[in-house]
Amino acid sequence: MCGRTACSLGADNLRRACAYRDRRGRRRQPEWIQAERYRPSYNKGPQSSGPVLLSRRHLQQDADSSERVLMDMRWGLVPSWFKKDDPSKMPFNTSNCRSDTMLKKSSYKGALLKGKRCVVLADGFYEWQQHSGGKQPYFIYFPQTKDATAEPKEGDKEWKGWRLLTMAGIFDCWEPPAGGEMLYTYTIITVDASKDVSFIHHMPAILDGDEAIRKWLDFAEVPTQEAVKLIQPTENIIFHPVSTFVNSVRNNTPECLAPIELGAKKEVKATPSSKVMLSWLKNSQEGSPQKKENDLPRWTSQFIHSPSPKKTSADILQQWLGKEGEPAAKKRKA
Repeated sequence: MCGRTACSLGADNLRRACAYRDRRGRRRQPEWIQAERYRPSYNKGPQSSGPVLLSRRHLQQDADSSERVLMDMRWGLVPSWFKKDDPSKMPFNTSNCRSDTMLKKSSYKGALLKGKRCVVLADGFYEWQQHSGGKQPYFIYFPQTKDATAEPKEGDKEWKGWRLLTMAGIFDCWEPPAGGEMLYTYTIITVDASKDVSFIHHMPAILDGDEAIRKWLDFAEVPTQEAVKLIQPTENIIFHPVSTFVNSVRNNTPECLAPIELGAKKEVKATPSSKVMLSWLKNSQEGSPQKKENDLPRWTSQFIHSPSPKKTSADILQQWLGKEGEPAAKKRKA
């Protein structure tokens, strides 16, 4: 399941990072709906709010369904039919919904069949692997380009910063029985990943590329039975171990997603690489840690057993850390 995410981009840059082409091929940026409610976070858990993309037609019946808007919604779906006066009284967890049962469970089926599909945005998400000494957290995200950490410029036509992870979700709107403001909530769809990743049974259904996002959001043009075919596992993911500092949702600083060296204490180690990364993160709420696509392992490099010897995750991370400071060999001698 997905129980923790990060989304550290500010509202303006988040909007720029979600640029798309509408049905006429025009390059657009989604309009923020109540952007003042959005708060960036390095450590976001269920019941907190987070940014999602959805079709404008959900809010304006005569709008082009290919147009997108950004909204800040609460994580943990509350069905429109829920009759209690307090959404926190939901008797079960709805932060995630499994793809193999989402059309069977009443909490999700009605909203899904009505086309209430959204894309949940994040820098990445966290997962924990069980070890003899406890659980090791990892930060998981899309491969990034070398430009991902460059200072964004206002005049840039295209976003060159961090590539957001785009996860398929379902949303609904709930109105208190006694009346009051509508509450928009969402759930993240998960897929079976146990065949690819030994320590994760279900991971978020990731929409890789704008065409997949377009089909998922455009409910007027793409029916439910066609859209659900997009819900598949993906291998286009990389990750690195992070400090157990992230274990507490109260901790909300750049250290949550900074890489650590496995085999050392579960804390951010003051290597040349981590110093540069932490300095950059602390100086900009718009930022995320610098990664190169080929510098970090993909799913299969660490968690699928092979008869041939492979580097451990500690070896791989140590080699990566050595690239920005002293040579890794010198670090080992030290």
